[in-house]
Parts: sequence; C-alpha cells; structure tokens
Amino acid sequence: ERSRSLTSGLSSLKEKQAVLEQLMADYSLLKDLDDAANGNNKKRLVFEQYVLASYFENILKAANVRLRMMTGGRYELRRVSGVSDGRSKDNLEIEVLDYYTGKYRSVKTLSGGESFKASLALALGMSDVVQAGSGGIRVEALFIDEGFGSLDSESVEQACLTLQSLIEKDRLIGIISHVPELSERIESQIRIHKTNTGSSIEVMVS
Repeated sequence: ERSRSLTSGLSSLKEKQAVLEQLMADYSLLKDLDDAANGNNKKRLVFEQYVLASYFENILKAANVRLRMMTGGRYELRRVSGVSDGRSKDNLEIEVLDYYTGKYRSVKTLSGGESFKASLALALGMSDVVQAGSGGIRVEALFIDEGFGSLDSESVEQACLTLQSLIEKDRLIGIISHVPELSERIESQIRIHKTNTGSSIEVMVS
C-alpha cells in the first residue's frame, strides 16, 4: 500500500513538474521581452529610446552638415554607443569628435560658444528631419533666443552664414539678441526700447 501511495505521489509530482517547466519557459520568454522593452539589457536602452535612436541618428547626420560649416570642419557629433552609467537607462547621449585631436570627448567639454553652435546645428538638423519625414510638413519659422553673446566675431560670421542659407529656402529665421554685430548684419528688425515710463517698439523692414 505504501509503495502504491509513493508511486501515485511520484506520478503526480512528475505531472506538476512538467506543467511548472512549461510555465517557466513561457515566463522566461515574457521576462526577456519585458527586460528588452524596459532597458534591462546590455545597452540599457528602453524600447521607446530604441525607436527614437534611429531618428536621432538622422538628426545628428543633418546637424553635422551645419556644425562642420559653423566650426570650420573641426567638430562632428555622434551618439554614444557605450553605457556611461550602469544605473541609467538612457543611451541617447552625444559625444563630439574633435578633428584637431582626432579623439571623441563629451559635449560637456565644449565652450559656451561651441555649445551654442552644437545646439543650433541640432535644432536645424531636427527641422530638416521633421520636414523630410512628415509628409510635406514644413518648419517655416525658427526663433533663436540669445546665445550669440558667447560667440567670437568669426563664430558670429559662421552662424550668420548658416542662417542666411536657410532664409534662401523661404524659411523665416528670428533671432532674439542684444549683440551689436547682429543688428549690423540683419536689415529687418523689431527693436524694443525700454524707458522708465514703459517700452516702445520700432519696426525696421528692409
């Protein structure tokens, strides 16, 4: 009787073991999918960022066309391929190739003027990618708020040439700035005059 009882129990355990193994196999597949989607993977990249990364690469390519022009061919941006912080699940960081040294370094090492050029190049690159991939949607106006004050005269010249090339494509570029060199180069202006009794606007159209 004990032998029959043990044999029956063993048979039941084997059935339950088979069910458990199938459940574990199903769970393992779902767990792998969950880890991949939520950034628990070697690249620490969540699914949404994986999709964004492809667009981001296109934006960087378009931005580099502008950045090379504004820096005399010195800098080029790329997405960081490695994981800098194991706690982070954001792998959309940028580093810059400095052709003067032939090495990549963090964009945080750029000076104020260089950072402005990189930011402007990224904004223009994003505009180009949005227009190219949005079924005819055009970004017809772009406003830039300051930043020119951190540029030297050569950099101001390079930035202005880049912006003027966009105007030729029927795009409105608005610059909000107090830099005198810009007011000398831009004919159409809206000037704000502040006084102790209020402000007034002077419109200058070429």
